[in-house]
Amino acid sequence: MALHQAQRLALFEAIDDGFCIIRFIDGPHGPMSDYIHIEANSGYERHTGIADIVGKRLRDIDPGNAQIWLDLYGKVLETGEPARFEQEFQAVGRFIEVSARRVGPKEMRQVSVLFRDITARKKTETALAENVQRVQLALAAGAIIGTWFWDLPSDKFSVDEGFANAFGFDPAKGRSGLSLAEVVETVHPDDRDGLAAAINGAIARGGAYAHQYRTRRLDGNYYWLEANGRVELAPDGTGSKFPGVLIDIEGRRAVEAERDRAIAALRTLTDTLEQRVEQRTAALVEAEAALRQAQKMDAVGQLTGGLAHDFNNILAGISGSLELLKIRLAQGRIADVERHLAGAQAAVKRAAALTQRLLAFSRRQTLDPKPSCLARVVAGMRDLISGSVGPGIALETGIADDLWCTFVDVGQLENALLNLCINARDAMPGGGTIAIRADNLQLDEAAAAKRGLAAGDYVALSVGDNGVGMTADVIARAFEPFFTTKPMGQGTGLGLSMVYGFAGQSGGAVRIYSAPGEGTEVCLYLPRHAGHAQSHETAVESLSLPAASGRRKILLVDDEPLVRGVAVEVLADLGYEVLEADDGPSALRVFAKHPDIDALVTDVGMPNGMNGRQLADAIRVQRPGLAILFITGYAEYTVLNHGDLDHGMQILTKPFTADSLAQRVGELLHQGKR
Repeated sequence: MALHQAQRLALFEAIDDGFCIIRFIDGPHGPMSDYIHIEANSGYERHTGIADIVGKRLRDIDPGNAQIWLDLYGKVLETGEPARFEQEFQAVGRFIEVSARRVGPKEMRQVSVLFRDITARKKTETALAENVQRVQLALAAGAIIGTWFWDLPSDKFSVDEGFANAFGFDPAKGRSGLSLAEVVETVHPDDRDGLAAAINGAIARGGAYAHQYRTRRLDGNYYWLEANGRVELAPDGTGSKFPGVLIDIEGRRAVEAERDRAIAALRTLTDTLEQRVEQRTAALVEAEAALRQAQKMDAVGQLTGGLAHDFNNILAGISGSLELLKIRLAQGRIADVERHLAGAQAAVKRAAALTQRLLAFSRRQTLDPKPSCLARVVAGMRDLISGSVGPGIALETGIADDLWCTFVDVGQLENALLNLCINARDAMPGGGTIAIRADNLQLDEAAAAKRGLAAGDYVALSVGDNGVGMTADVIARAFEPFFTTKPMGQGTGLGLSMVYGFAGQSGGAVRIYSAPGEGTEVCLYLPRHAGHAQSHETAVESLSLPAASGRRKILLVDDEPLVRGVAVEVLADLGYEVLEADDGPSALRVFAKHPDIDALVTDVGMPNGMNGRQLADAIRVQRPGLAILFITGYAEYTVLNHGDLDHGMQILTKPFTADSLAQRVGELLHQGKR
């Protein structure tokens, strides 16, 4: 099999043209709304200029023209009929000639693409079209002053009277035939080398020819003209015929020369002004850069100050609880142990929540998006929101009957909705009404640009109140981490920043509409999803997790010894047989000795050249469908293809509890038995 793969790779590399295989995938824009490059040869980079294409998505490479490529290749995938076409690859500024063919059955979602760069040919065709247009315009304007026909093998010109006059010849001699040397002798000495190069180039390549130069006429003066022609090649590739026309451009060149003199004179007059403007501009740019740096450092200072404040409080709680735990154990006061452990665990949960909100703001949180209906989300949250805002706040909902689906992480959306409702409650200390609305929204380019979005279909989820409202200055800073208008101790300033990051990471945006004394409306714009929504009812509580009888075998991989040790103990206490590894290569060696494992639990970001996703893919080659649990932080989320996981794969975000680890492993093994 390795030999076959090597031969196949050698064949791909032997092809001078670009070659790749793409696989259609689902995404935030709907089913089959993107594709990923799964194979490519080195010719891909030669013909497009894009390196390391394998693993990259179409919408990351050419987002502005993604639908064009999806339609072209989607038709090949759907019909199974090969296609040949020429298309501009705008992202790299090239034209390519493409042959596309489906790979295997339609269910594989794969299309092979063979292509070559034809930009040079396109430019030649464009130049020819421009030459033809120029000649046609000249004919219409009466600017053509002569024509010629040059027989290249005999080096004889047949010209009309206008040509002879333009070159200062006796018209009768022109009709009897001229040589190239006689023609060039009348050309201005400064223009002869350029003319010779232009003629030789046209003869060598064939096709269109255009060049401007000066010729001496019968009055002894030199005049500008433009020669336009086309070289026809013989079957052996040598020049055969070279017909063309002469266009009088003396008047045009005179106007251009006068324009150049005027520009030069104006430049001389304004040189000192330009110098002063350049100096002033440089000073303004320097001042602006200094201001941006100061603002950046101020923002960093606010962020680090907020982090230091919150984490110092959290660390104080953890440290104090552990210190008291140590003292009580030494005193033998076992009854107090559970209380201090609970205090430390609560502080850890606060730290995890703080980190999650910061990651949400920076668009680095680990999301698990699914097709979702916001009507169900709002209905399911109503009781929780009512209990959170209290009896003094009335809650109204208005949901469109035909509300479109979206592609979001429902858990994070619920957090965002709850945060917005709590903010609305705090803006109405004397009571009031919170209105939750959800509507379909079609945005054209102008409307979308005002919201920082691309034109298209969106679901607008808004939370409004009739509270104190916000000033323009507050709105401008509302999404900054740790910025809050609430009194000390009554707000972290992370709620809106989390909503901001979540909306952006979901392909949408969030905007605030408010004025002092007129209440506030915060609106989430989420892209429409073309598929059907999934049910979000949770069956975890009623799920009967399988006992670890029969010594189910788990391979656990993590390069952090403390995390790995805790996870091993948790799983071992549940009765599982746990095999350990500290990186991808060592995990493969363990798997080679124990191919009968029931599940793989692996960190994603690991050293020594192999991450968790690569490890999972390598093991699934031998064990398709093996249950796999990824343990990840934000930095490695892109390795998981932004949530595009195969069946039987789940994600557990760090930090995690022993209960959540046990539950996820139990769920995976339970699903694997069905």
